[in-house]
Amino acid sequence: MEAILEKPSLRDQKVAGASLAPFAQAIKKRRSEAVTIRLQESEVAIAIPRKALELLEFILSSMAQGKALSLIPSDSELSTQQAADMLNVSRPHLVKLMEHGALPFKKVGSHRRIQLADLLAYEARQAAHQAQHLHFLAQQAQELNLGYE
Repeated sequence: MEAILEKPSLRDQKVAGASLAPFAQAIKKRRSEAVTIRLQESEVAIAIPRKALELLEFILSSMAQGKALSLIPSDSELSTQQAADMLNVSRPHLVKLMEHGALPFKKVGSHRRIQLADLLAYEARQAAHQAQHLHFLAQQAQELNLGYE
């Protein structure tokens, strides 16, 4: 798994920002499944799938905003530290979740590994659970006339 975790430099942000609008406009005009691009320096023409161009547009947008990005293939296995970083929890807390069955995992030697799909499913379940509880609390506050409208 390849990850780029540092924020883009100011120069990279400016280049991404300047190229974003023309790039987005150019790919929106095309409706085919693949687009051929020509690299100016080498005069090489390359066919790029439309989805890859849409992903590149997202990357340029994020870079222009100064955001760091990580690209992870959907079938990736993550270490406990990588998974904990994605959930913004400590690694020991994540290990407890795994050991209590909240997150499926497998052991590779003495190391635990979790599938990205399982981690994203857990994150979605947690978000739905939190939204449900927040809705209940807001409803209860209104019923008790606590000043929230």
